[in-house]
Amino acid sequence: MKPLFASSTVAVPETAAVPRHVAIIMDGNGRWAVSHRLPRVAGHAKGVEAVRVIVEACARAGVEFLTLFAFSSENWRRPPDEVSVLMRLFMSALEREVEQLRLNGIRLRVVGDLSVFEPRLQGLIRESESRTAVNTRLNLTVAANYGGRWDILQATRGLLRDQPELAAQPERLDESLLTPYLSMAFAPEPDLFIRTGGEQRVSNFMLWQLAYTELYFTDCFWPDFDERAIEQAFDWFHARERRFGRTSGQLSAKAAG
Repeated sequence: MKPLFASSTVAVPETAAVPRHVAIIMDGNGRWAVSHRLPRVAGHAKGVEAVRVIVEACARAGVEFLTLFAFSSENWRRPPDEVSVLMRLFMSALEREVEQLRLNGIRLRVVGDLSVFEPRLQGLIRESESRTAVNTRLNLTVAANYGGRWDILQATRGLLRDQPELAAQPERLDESLLTPYLSMAFAPEPDLFIRTGGEQRVSNFMLWQLAYTELYFTDCFWPDFDERAIEQAFDWFHARERRFGRTSGQLSAKAAG
């Protein structure tokens, strides 16, 4: 099984003014609500509206892959009432939005340890993925009960189940063998990572895949992150010099040639 896309640590990917793959941690919903004197759950509901705006903005801009961190494996530590609301919002969003995604040519995938979700939610996820499976305009991935360390561990376990002889021959293990087992093996590594809400960390999100991703942090709370805000992120990305281990001189020589 060969990876669909080469790793940025073994090959230099093509770059463009618009990122091919954007990954976003949608942070600040609760704090947005508090700042508006609303319950935290109102912020999460408002955040769903922002998702709709950003999905469409990315599709219009020519982004091919958009990955949204909706619920981390660590978010179970939040108050039970808030977790319950998040699960209900997830289900209602799937029920309400999937037909529009299908009509707009957007393919939906959900990655993470989905086994812990209640059967109805698992069924909605499978149905939504199936109904949009032929779409190609934009690949939208929602990471739910996902963690970067979990992803690497589950990939390692999957590889060893299929090739148990590697345990006795670890020198044979390389990126090309492990990468197809990662939950995001169908997508190139992100070009641009965005985190809203003012925090400056990746919080266990796509740890393997972010090796050479440009990291963009903004104080804007997710419910306020609109089309203009993502255009600013794209402008910042366009100004970045993506070297992938090379020097600026090498890039200049390549551009001149």
